[in-house]
Amino acid sequence: MAYLLDANIFIQAKNLHYGFDFCPAFWEWLIEKNVERKVFSIEKVGDEIDAGDDELSTWADQRGKEFFLEPDTAVLPALQNVSSWVMAQNYEQAAVNTFLQVADFYLSAQAYAHNYTVVTHEVPSPSTKKIKIPNVCIGLNIKFMSPYAMLRHERARFILGR
Repeated sequence: MAYLLDANIFIQAKNLHYGFDFCPAFWEWLIEKNVERKVFSIEKVGDEIDAGDDELSTWADQRGKEFFLEPDTAVLPALQNVSSWVMAQNYEQAAVNTFLQVADFYLSAQAYAHNYTVVTHEVPSPSTKKIKIPNVCIGLNIKFMSPYAMLRHERARFILGR
């Protein structure tokens, strides 16, 4: 199984559970799994992270296109499929307009095109005011999970050193 990480995974990890200063193993694990071709994100997420101009943006810049994938030819028809699904739902027009301009749209399409499992902190919501990634995943039969489920599934272990 290969995973595609939402921006909130990186941002919350840095700010909360896996700060660079006290849990470098998380970040090393991401790099290792990327080398194994199991963990990725997308260019648009990298752009969002880069806007932070902090330790996380420096880390992301060092990962490059091997980690933050650019859209390829398979993503173009997937973008159409995702947008068609979104527009066929009961979302408010403002929610649709916003979704079609942000990284979540491209993340969903990349996952749809290449059968990635989306990893996000978002949970499904009945709201028509904001389109959540899990709702799109459910609607288009894209696998999704929390970062903790991914770490457990991959049997990640962050063991204290000396």
